[in-house]
Amino acid sequence: MSAFSNPKSVAVALAVSLCGLVSAVHAQDIKIGYNADQSASGTAELGTAGRWAFEAAIEDLNKAGGILGRKVVGIIRDDLGAPPKSIQIMNELIDNEKVDAVVGSANSGNALAWLHIPQQKKVPVMVSIATATEITRRYAKEPQNYLFRVSMVDREQVALLVAYAVKASKGQKIAILADSTGYGQGGARDATEVLALHNVKPVLVEKYGPKDTDMTSQLTKIREAGADTVIIYGIADGSGHVLRSMEKIDYLPTTLGTWGNLSSLLPRIAGSKLAEHLILAASTTEDSNAKAKALGERVRKNFPTLTTFACSAQTYDSVMLLAAAMKLANSTDGEKVAAALEQVSGVQGVIKTYDKPFSKTDHEGLGVADFYLARWKGSSVVRYQDAITRSITPADLKR
Repeated sequence: MSAFSNPKSVAVALAVSLCGLVSAVHAQDIKIGYNADQSASGTAELGTAGRWAFEAAIEDLNKAGGILGRKVVGIIRDDLGAPPKSIQIMNELIDNEKVDAVVGSANSGNALAWLHIPQQKKVPVMVSIATATEITRRYAKEPQNYLFRVSMVDREQVALLVAYAVKASKGQKIAILADSTGYGQGGARDATEVLALHNVKPVLVEKYGPKDTDMTSQLTKIREAGADTVIIYGIADGSGHVLRSMEKIDYLPTTLGTWGNLSSLLPRIAGSKLAEHLILAASTTEDSNAKAKALGERVRKNFPTLTTFACSAQTYDSVMLLAAAMKLANSTDGEKVAAALEQVSGVQGVIKTYDKPFSKTDHEGLGVADFYLARWKGSSVVRYQDAITRSITPADLKR
């Protein structure tokens, strides 16, 4: 008697076949990981803004038929702002989840801690928030560099901040105040080097700890050095305490800061009036175009307190660039996708249309030409313009 004449045998065989079919279908899914702080540090708002845009991009890709006819699945992890955790997650995403690409991190220190992992394992990474200049340069001389970025790389935003500072300072009396983290000190080096391109030497370079709340000592030294313009290199919580310390000693020079000050931590710590004193770099705002407005509305459904919209836009565009590269390569093979990223063109993003944004030697999707200055106004960030911003020319953007 045939085994399949037994109803129980038929049911078992059918169940096994269905399980195999389901496994085969899931094996065809294209997986993209997201590794960023969403809960623990000063960059959590940035990572959360990126997370919901990441999900929106995955949703849009699947509505359009996926990538190469296959469903796209996002694997989201929170690194808690801790380098060891971020390293663990990167290994998990690549080795256990078998992701085809990764988007992240929100924190430069975390990214610098795990760069070697995707590079060695040939998995393309699109850094959509972290800004440390070294991220895309560490492996630039390798036969294939697997680290790409769509964010405000430090050297590029420094070029804009310094161009403004040099014109704003009456006697080129510019000081740098940076936090003591790798991010802050790397930014301080960039600022010092870019100032040198303008033949300007900072009157003083000071630093503060990431947990410090009183910077009056450093600011007193800066004031005594005659600085009328200060570049702060740190994230929003530190900058907020710097502004409060400035107020304590009645010293409010022209003050510039990085895009990390888009976080609502700045007005929460400094107060809305003081927050407006800081001029900061930005890559886009929700009122930039119709796509930006629509994405902002989608992200706010899950993250109503969104202030770091640039992180959302950069993350959305990062996913779309990865998708375009996979389609161009007709493959999810890491080496082929990385090579294709250096060739993609005409990719419609939220921030702009990306016409060959990457090359073999340059893995930065955004540059100083894509940036502008902004300022807090009440509960939102708006574009900032004055006589100085209008006078800045491409020749002033030295880097």
